[in-house]
Amino acid sequence: MQTATMDAPGVRPALWSSELQVAFETHLAAQRGLSEHTVRAYLGDLEHLLAYAADRGVTTLDGVDLSVLRGWLAVMAAVPLSRATLARRGAAARTFFAWAQRTGRVAADPALRLASARATVSLPTVLGVAPAARLLDVARTRADDGDPVHLRDWAALELLYATGARVGELVAVDVDDVDLDQRLLRVMGKGAKERLVPFGVPAATAVTRWLADGRPLLATGTSGPALLLGRRGRRADARQIRAASHEVAALAEVDDVAPHGLRHSAATHLLDGGSDLRSVQEVLGHATLATTQRYTHVSAERLRRSFEQAHPRA
Repeated sequence: MQTATMDAPGVRPALWSSELQVAFETHLAAQRGLSEHTVRAYLGDLEHLLAYAADRGVTTLDGVDLSVLRGWLAVMAAVPLSRATLARRGAAARTFFAWAQRTGRVAADPALRLASARATVSLPTVLGVAPAARLLDVARTRADDGDPVHLRDWAALELLYATGARVGELVAVDVDDVDLDQRLLRVMGKGAKERLVPFGVPAATAVTRWLADGRPLLATGTSGPALLLGRRGRRADARQIRAASHEVAALAEVDDVAPHGLRHSAATHLLDGGSDLRSVQEVLGHATLATTQRYTHVSAERLRRSFEQAHPRA
């Protein structure tokens, strides 16, 4: 029974009532401002945890103590699950029980002393300036065939690299969120935080072409205000833009790069070009400077190589 529970609980545990799930979901989405993907993951994690607790005879939320939480993580570590999954599940448990205590659902928070694995920081592919330019040149050339989707892909890739936006942020952008005169893009980031990000002339050119020659061919009466559309006229999703990024990278014969790699490349090139860390933080929409600092490793390595080549006492 333990193995089945750890794989995928098939029956809702009694501890995980519909009322509790809805209340916690509302807290995550409305008060914490977490993305739909993160909310869904946290809800699944909590159902998993409470099914594990119920299998061990726990009948109330107050019965979930630190030993239950540690046992839950230990069983998953033995499967083994990835460090990222373990870290997220630990975070879900801490978030849930802190909220449960504040709302009077438990008398004490058993997760206060819960330690879990830190997710391994795996940084995506970083394109050099020249390969990034080649990727975007190929996207522009491909768009000359008149296929509106290729025009969309060109605009999307230009905006991803120019603004450092997350792909999920970009596909949520509406036409009115683009100011072509000022060359500013309004995006809604994590925690429902809005930011304005500048972009350059190449991205403006691609978006202008898309709006004039591509979007009208795909738009339908149900398209709404979405900036980027799919072939059926609906708002494009992140999967379509990821596929375009991989396809164009292959055509350009550069390292395979996903949209997040373009975001990382943009951050790295801004830092290499002399932009300060706090400015890059604002562009990327990071809540803390510590997150942005992860993007400095390539610049630091290049600085070290430059130092070793140029300094007489290196």
